[in-house]
Amino acid sequence: MPDWRAVAVGSVRARDSEDLLARVLFARDRGQVTHVERIRARPGRPAPWPDWVPPRLVDALGAAGIPAPWEHQAHAAHEAHEGRSVVVATGTASGKSLAYQLPVLSALLSSEATALYVSPTKALAADQGRALCALALPGVRAGVLDGDTSREEREWVRAHATLVLTNPDMLHHAILPRHARWRRFVSRLAYVVVDECHGYRGVFGSHVAHVLRRLRRVCARYGTQPVFVLASATVSDPAISASRLVGIPFVAVTADASPRGEVTFVLWEPPPAEGRRGERGAPLRRTATAEAADLLAALAIDGVRTVAFVRSRRGAEALALSARRTLGEVDARLAGRVAAYRAGYLPEERRALERSLRSGDLLGLAATNALELGVDVAGLDAVVLAGWPGTLASLWQQAGRAGRSGRGALAVLVARDDPLDTYLVHHPSAIFSRPVEATVLDPDNPYVLGPQLCAAAAELPLIDEDLQLFGPAAPAVLEKLGARGLLRRRPTGWFWTRRERAGDLADLRGVGGPAVRIVEQATGRLLGTVEAGSADRLAHEGAVYLHQGATFVVRRLDLAKAVAFVEPGDPDVTTVAREVTDVAVVRTLESQQWEAGKVTFGIVDVTARVVAYQRRRLLTGEVLGERPLDLPARELRTRAVWWTLNADVVAAAGVRPAAVAGAAHAAEHASIGLLPLVATCDRWDIGGVSTPCHPDTGMPTVFVHDGHPGGAGFAERAFHRARDWLTATRKAIAACACSDGCPSCVQSAKCGNGNDPLDKAGAVRLLDALLSRSA
Repeated sequence: MPDWRAVAVGSVRARDSEDLLARVLFARDRGQVTHVERIRARPGRPAPWPDWVPPRLVDALGAAGIPAPWEHQAHAAHEAHEGRSVVVATGTASGKSLAYQLPVLSALLSSEATALYVSPTKALAADQGRALCALALPGVRAGVLDGDTSREEREWVRAHATLVLTNPDMLHHAILPRHARWRRFVSRLAYVVVDECHGYRGVFGSHVAHVLRRLRRVCARYGTQPVFVLASATVSDPAISASRLVGIPFVAVTADASPRGEVTFVLWEPPPAEGRRGERGAPLRRTATAEAADLLAALAIDGVRTVAFVRSRRGAEALALSARRTLGEVDARLAGRVAAYRAGYLPEERRALERSLRSGDLLGLAATNALELGVDVAGLDAVVLAGWPGTLASLWQQAGRAGRSGRGALAVLVARDDPLDTYLVHHPSAIFSRPVEATVLDPDNPYVLGPQLCAAAAELPLIDEDLQLFGPAAPAVLEKLGARGLLRRRPTGWFWTRRERAGDLADLRGVGGPAVRIVEQATGRLLGTVEAGSADRLAHEGAVYLHQGATFVVRRLDLAKAVAFVEPGDPDVTTVAREVTDVAVVRTLESQQWEAGKVTFGIVDVTARVVAYQRRRLLTGEVLGERPLDLPARELRTRAVWWTLNADVVAAAGVRPAAVAGAAHAAEHASIGLLPLVATCDRWDIGGVSTPCHPDTGMPTVFVHDGHPGGAGFAERAFHRARDWLTATRKAIAACACSDGCPSCVQSAKCGNGNDPLDKAGAVRLLDALLSRSA
């Protein structure tokens, strides 16, 4: 630990990003910095107000501190005003809100039009609603519709609102199924705004793609064709991504004309953890959470307003607590100026924290991504990211929280002890010199398409002309729904004939199926649910379960009754399930024949069983033990990418027959860890299997599969980016300083075989052989 008392309390506040970096290095650096990227400041390029914007709107925006739009705002607003659907893909804090507010509010002020705003989170819609209400424009009646809206407020919104702010879940469950009651609103719908559109990916994005198509279909029924305006700070090929999401052509606006202060971006690798070893004696590094807590404390001591982002609610609490303890050793008054911020807090609590941070009463927050999307916290000096946040989109969203007023800022990415984070902090071009990820979704997934077609048929009978909206897979899926008795074909179309609500078949955040209820054992209170397919990993006996900031421990899981019983607890641990998996090839869809072997994409059956779970100390990552579990196997039909090597190639690569299993196993772990580099997935959205001789291929084979029924698009993306993906995997393994394999390269916390066998050197030889002969 550094000598905190050597840092002068009340020292002159850092004035620019170089100052901030120097102060952090003075307090903390012990060789952890692997790269420093300096992003230059730039001036803004203003544009005149479009002549079609009503003067009272110009006046209201001027009073709100907006004297003129930036060029990209005016450009996007013009495209939308002219009736062309547009996607605005510019940087964080570039003012994308104004780009859609100009055409939307102008239409609401000058006609009887209505508009719909859709965001991925309730908090963002509420923030947008408050900002619009603050403009006090007569005739613009904005109403927020979410799960917290009372029945009386819902009635007012439906009857009177001209601008409805909601989320995809409410659109799916409340508006579209009751479109007749929303006729006044839908029949005048001129604009649909879809904010933070990069967040619609994987299974969630595939569902939302169909919800938006259903919205277009209902609008057509009432004679409207709304213009869509999509916004994202970071999305690859924005016009293509937007078109894939909504199903119509888009114009992309990407030239960011907003001003930006200088940003110094630091990549930071925690030092080795003294006296701690992982599985099989592997060396461990200090956790990103502990390292970020020290950085937050160092910055707070120097009066630097900072947010430290961490991925879990409990992690945010632990990070804040650790920073407060450190600050208390320096000055007890400083300890009270750092807090946690996460989902689960009451709205008024979150607003109070935001105000305190803006005013300077708070110097630091440890936050989850609840602070990532759209919440205005201008005035920050620094951002610390405790681990890779999952995508480049999230990285720039979080880093963009600092320097939002145009001043210089510092951003620090602290690597977790895993293959992807380790690779990124040693390959800065993978962050700073590559385009953002493509938004991966798969609307043709039958497990998504089927429930969505049922919901569409319940809204309006499906006719042949409708099917082009839902993609080429729709006719075949529709026939299967009819054969199952979910839909019935009549002369006027396909009808939903059951009593239950069709919309309940589609779980937008998953793929449907009965959810497992989380119930407090002592009171019978329902706390929440988890997907049936992940209950054995998340709600097994002994699992730590978080609910709105409170920690519970699962005491019993009854899969037959789809219920898990929990009781309050406050263990300073996290739990990680370990599972064993088998894969069977069902059908090959595409393949690439390489000289040394083959890369294939297809449909597979995955059989997985959770066999144990690890308990790890929250702040340090120390493994406290492993406990066995006896749970039934879980079966999943999904999509996978796999690669094979000919036996003679394996032998020529110097991998002995007895070592093939360990080499393939190590390559599998690393390739799973590096897949998020080419696809917008989380490490836990995918799984894998390796074998020295798979029965379906007859060769050494490494599989990586989507973790959702029917697939989520991640394996397909990996197949099409196989060379980039596997090259990065090889580099990550070879560059790691350990001798036999560690969590930074080839070990996995999920491995049901206890990371045995693993052959790090053999994995490099296999990948060298595969890549060197595949020109």
